[in-house]
Amino acid sequence: MALSVVMISKNEEENIARSLESVKWADEIILIDSQSEDRTVEIARELGAKVFSPEWKGYGPAKMEGVNRASHDWILSIDADEVVSPELAAEIKKIIAGNSEQVGYYVPRITMFLGRWIKHCGWYPDYVLRLFRKSHGNFDGAVVHEKVVVDGPTAHMTSELLHYSYVNLDDYFEKFNRYTTMGAEEAYRKGAAAGWFDLVVKPPVAFIKHFISKQGFRDGLEGFLISVLSSIAVMVKYAKLREMHKTGKNRQKD
Repeated sequence: MALSVVMISKNEEENIARSLESVKWADEIILIDSQSEDRTVEIARELGAKVFSPEWKGYGPAKMEGVNRASHDWILSIDADEVVSPELAAEIKKIIAGNSEQVGYYVPRITMFLGRWIKHCGWYPDYVLRLFRKSHGNFDGAVVHEKVVVDGPTAHMTSELLHYSYVNLDDYFEKFNRYTTMGAEEAYRKGAAAGWFDLVVKPPVAFIKHFISKQGFRDGLEGFLISVLSSIAVMVKYAKLREMHKTGKNRQKD
């Protein structure tokens, strides 16, 4: 059996080479690029990826486009800031070389935050369905918070996918702003509202969840920062949602 790797990107010149090098053993690499303005596309082509640049319609549609363009039945979906560890590569090769009854596999993902691999806070093991048969699954069409949907049995892998999500705090807050906006827009489209409970109660509940219930305290100061920032993200998301209802407009289009 053969494997196609599917990725999406936008201005990922700092990350994409590391990611692509970790999957250079794959039979095919498909990159769906969202009009990058840096060297992302150039680097990807140099490393053997097939690059396509369709109109951006959201994360789910972009990843669906990649899957649809893939030539092989086994699909591995990774992001430009993720790296397939050697152990995970070996486990994937063993699966696709065998006669697996499973049509999808969940991979444990571990994330680095400010130079530390986070083992708690609800961040680990962050199981994500990333290896699957094209004939039995694809991404859903969600604009954000997209996921793979398969029509058959699944299993969990043991080797880790390495997630270098945040280079520094500037990078964190750039993504923080983008994701809270997208989360608010998704809630707005669904007709959700934001009131006192969402803005006052949910943020401290989020802190308690990450720092106490999910044992973020075991990740030291980084775990405390993650817990605080996660609670603030909840408040900011609902503040943006409240703003959208007051203006009656989609925040990104203003």
